[in-house]
Amino acid sequence: MLDSFHRIKRLPPYIFAEVNALKAEARARGEDIIDFGMGNPDSPTPEHIVEKMVETVRNPKTHRYSTSRGIPGLRRALSAYYERRFNVSIDPEKEAIVTLGSKEGLANLAQAITSPGDIILAPNPCYPIHSFGFIIAGGAIRHLPAGSGEGDFREEFMQALRRGVAHSIPKPLAVILNFPQNPTAQVVDLDFYAEVVDFCRHHEIYILSDLAYSEVYFGDTPPPSVLEVPGAREIAVEFTSLSKTYSMPGWRVGFAAGNQTLIAALARIKSYVDYGAFTPVQVAATAALNGPQDCVDEMRALYKERRDVLVESLSRAGWDVPSPEATMFVWAPLPKKFSNVGSLAFAKQLLTDAKVAVAPGVGFGEYGEGFVRIGLVENVQRIRQAARNIRTFLAESEPSDTGQAA
Repeated sequence: MLDSFHRIKRLPPYIFAEVNALKAEARARGEDIIDFGMGNPDSPTPEHIVEKMVETVRNPKTHRYSTSRGIPGLRRALSAYYERRFNVSIDPEKEAIVTLGSKEGLANLAQAITSPGDIILAPNPCYPIHSFGFIIAGGAIRHLPAGSGEGDFREEFMQALRRGVAHSIPKPLAVILNFPQNPTAQVVDLDFYAEVVDFCRHHEIYILSDLAYSEVYFGDTPPPSVLEVPGAREIAVEFTSLSKTYSMPGWRVGFAAGNQTLIAALARIKSYVDYGAFTPVQVAATAALNGPQDCVDEMRALYKERRDVLVESLSRAGWDVPSPEATMFVWAPLPKKFSNVGSLAFAKQLLTDAKVAVAPGVGFGEYGEGFVRIGLVENVQRIRQAARNIRTFLAESEPSDTGQAA
């Protein structure tokens, strides 16, 4: 029956559903599954944010409809964040809007600006909404291969971008950027953004940047914003989120900032489809941005410790994986012994034999084949246990074709 709906027909079966089903079956049997599959922060939201939520929700005046653009105080808090973090001045009235997480914001912007047949340039592999948000809206995706780990990333990306524009009819409407990237953990510098902005301004192409992992970095240099580039706001809008920075994934608070035309388009769509996040959630989000930031440092230290333990433990287990510079993910090539079975089959066998769940790379696009994404969402004791399970798995299990994608 689903195939009778036009938009549903454009969506392939959800790759992760197969692994999730196996995971649910195993847990129903009482098996202990160590779950690295979803980027779902496991730390509690900082106490001062929770307390502000509790305080605000006790006021019955906050129980009424909110506003789809977001309360003024939260938009001002976002502007203050951009000022102190990126040295970028954002007009909270015309250049900022609150979203129900960055995922909802990008999907609704796709609905606002995409006409049937419009071409969007999107990285591959990528977080699914970066491509499917526009497919749902009636657009067509042209992929920019990203994340092979071979060669100079900036030059390869720019070559793919130039080819994408030269060989697209009609001219692409927009290009999606996501750095630090989910799933590959790829990072870029301001010079990269400057080159992309210069190219896109010349060709009159919008830039839609997802900066959800701006604060999850492990080196001395924080990831930049595309809006730091002079002239970027002529064509660029950027999405951010509190989900990872403040361990608030279930609160569903994010933002879009930048180009006034795109912000106005998103505001128009949102005015028809929602009344904004619950006001107490927005007040608590304001407290997160304006309040003490030591909790962000603690979050960063937690993920860095988990990253280091995971990379070291898997290396001792016989699986060498790269150490990411940012995000809460490790983008891991399949172990050599399993390099020919495919990422979905490997993920299913790893779950069955080692009791460890990961996300198959092919679920993020065909160029993600040969990799799995490992989320840093279990504590270090569980990570070490997973590595012990994997060591036994690599030593004793043989590749199986069971679970190969049809």
